Amino acid sequence: MRISIICVGKLKETYLADAVAEYSKRLSRYAKLEIVEVADEKTPEEAGEAQERQILAREGDRILKALREDAYVVALAIEGRKLSSEQLAEFVETRALAGDSHLAFIIGGSLGLDARVLKKADLLLSFSDMTFPHQLMRVILLEQIYRSFRIIRREPYHK
Repeated sequence: MRISIICVGKLKETYLADAVAEYSKRLSRYAKLEIVEVADEKTPEEAGEAQERQILAREGDRILKALREDAYVVALAIEGRKLSSEQLAEFVETRALAGDSHLAFIIGGSLGLDARVLKKADLLLSFSDMTFPHQLMRVILLEQIYRSFRIIRREPYHK
């Protein structure tokens, strides 16, 4: 299976980059992983609604350009469906059995995701009602994908 993580912005913190590298290495046993970073837009502190929509649109253009046609698209969105780790594993396995050999997960920037990206998604996935920093979300997502493969293969993993 092929997994793409399309994210807005670069990782700035070394500890987050180290965690992403560790989970990328672990995942390489189960899937071909690709992490695509698209440029983020600077958001002024006093940005109004119209300016925020423009920023989301520019970031959305970059995300949509990075998506491949063969991908089953999962956008991380607070208003999305919540799954347990076991349910996420079942989702990954079901998609593979359905012939979807490419899953693309999208993590938006600090303002979230443009409406066009949300509309393009086959699934909106929420990890919580809480808001997480988009850079940290990359680590959380990779860990949960790794956990999914361990669950699917009935391999031990800390619960």
